[in-house]
Amino acid sequence: MALKKMRETETRNVLVIGDLHEPFCLEGYRDWCLEQYDTYNCTQTVLIGDIIDNHYSSYHETSADGMGGLEELELAISKIAKWYEAFDEVGTKVIIGNHDRIIMRKAQTSAIPSKWIKSYKEVLGTPNWDFVERFEQDNVQYIHGEGGTARTKCRADMMNTVQGHLHTQAYTEHYVGKKFRVYGTQVGCGINHKSYAMAYAKYGKRPAVGCAVILNNGKTPLNLLMPL
Repeated sequence: MALKKMRETETRNVLVIGDLHEPFCLEGYRDWCLEQYDTYNCTQTVLIGDIIDNHYSSYHETSADGMGGLEELELAISKIAKWYEAFDEVGTKVIIGNHDRIIMRKAQTSAIPSKWIKSYKEVLGTPNWDFVERFEQDNVQYIHGEGGTARTKCRADMMNTVQGHLHTQAYTEHYVGKKFRVYGTQVGCGINHKSYAMAYAKYGKRPAVGCAVILNNGKTPLNLLMPL
């Protein structure tokens, strides 16, 4: 019995939550992710990036009818607080996505030294979350994915790769050679496709709303799609 308990403790099962783009996340996505955490006996959480949208400050065209900067930010913070309440364990990893990075980029564009800028966890009120560009564990790398698809990244790096960024893609592909075996997993996302912030993609494919779990210390990747 003691050996069994030790093995269970040593097994890491990671819940990987897709792009949230708060405050434009789909209603019900958080509760569904919590269900997957419990169902698959997860021991750790990774948010794969773009937890905040920052639509009001986008480098691209913004909605003239949308919220102002302060209103959108305060709403995003209030919604992220609910995610933090659900997944507040110390060491939760948050991969920094391109939308998360917008304010930092604007500061650099304006030649504002980074010392003037608060950290993500200070602004969003998430002291236990660890914001990182990349996370590696159990021979799996977790990245946001601006550089391309998971299928190309895993082969380029010869490393198991889990990423978000591409809202319409949710899959796992395995590549096997004589001396290697790697997989690439696209997580999907949790966005509300009907929100004004997502209008740029309204004539394209529907988003793949889902998450992923990486089980058995990185050995078993599974895509999970939310019933809609």
